[in-house]
Amino acid sequence: MEGSGVRDMLKTEAKYHLGQVLRHRKHPFRGVVFDVDAMFSNTEEWYDAIPEESRPSRDQPFYHLLAENEQSYYVAYVSEQNLVPDDTGEPVEHPDLAELFGEFEDGRYPLQFQFN
Repeated sequence: MEGSGVRDMLKTEAKYHLGQVLRHRKHPFRGVVFDVDAMFSNTEEWYDAIPEESRPSRDQPFYHLLAENEQSYYVAYVSEQNLVPDDTGEPVEHPDLAELFGEFEDGRYPLQFQFN
């Protein structure tokens, strides 16, 4: 097949990486990437709950974040288009970080594997 249509359609390379600190483009929270889906992989109910005017495209990477805002800690599922790097240099305080990552250094968290 000629042309770039199919190649563009299949281009789902993630822009961000595991351990990177990101913040949401519109909402006041930030978090650490702990998993990436090449394309939308959540439930239809979750997707339909997003207001139509701000619903992201499904054909882009979606990130699982250990997230925090001023009130709480939680897991967020966010499209790549709604994330930007967090350049504050500040660590994230999510209580589950130590299970997956080492100490915050150089603006990111190194993966930490624990074998039982």
